[in-house]
Amino acid sequence: MPEEDVMTSYLVTYDGGGMRETEGRQQAMAAFGAWAGKVGDALADPGAPLGAAMTVSAGGVHPGAADGPVAGYSVLRADDIESAVSLVRDHPFVGRGGSLTVLEAVAP
Repeated sequence: MPEEDVMTSYLVTYDGGGMRETEGRQQAMAAFGAWAGKVGDALADPGAPLGAAMTVSAGGVHPGAADGPVAGYSVLRADDIESAVSLVRDHPFVGRGGSLTVLEAVAP
C-alpha cells in the first residue's frame, strides 16, 4: 500500500504588533488578504486577531498569557472569558503541571 503524502498543520500565533485603528486596520486587513491570496490553499484557517487572555494553572487564574511555547489548542464557545475560564479550571493538562491560556477571538 503506497504511503500518502500528509500535510502537517501549523498554528501560527501573532505576537506583538497590536491591532491598528480604523484606517490602519483596513490597510492591515487588505495586506493580510493579499498575503492570504498568495499562500492560497496552504492557509487552512485564517484565524482571527486575539484579545483578552487569562492563564489557568494549578496556582490559580491570572490575567495574561502563559510563559513558554504553545503545546496545543482547543476552541471553546462561551458567553464571556470568565465562562470560558470556568470550563477549563479542571482541565487535565493543568493537573499535569501545564498552564492554559484562554484567548478571546476578536470578530473582524
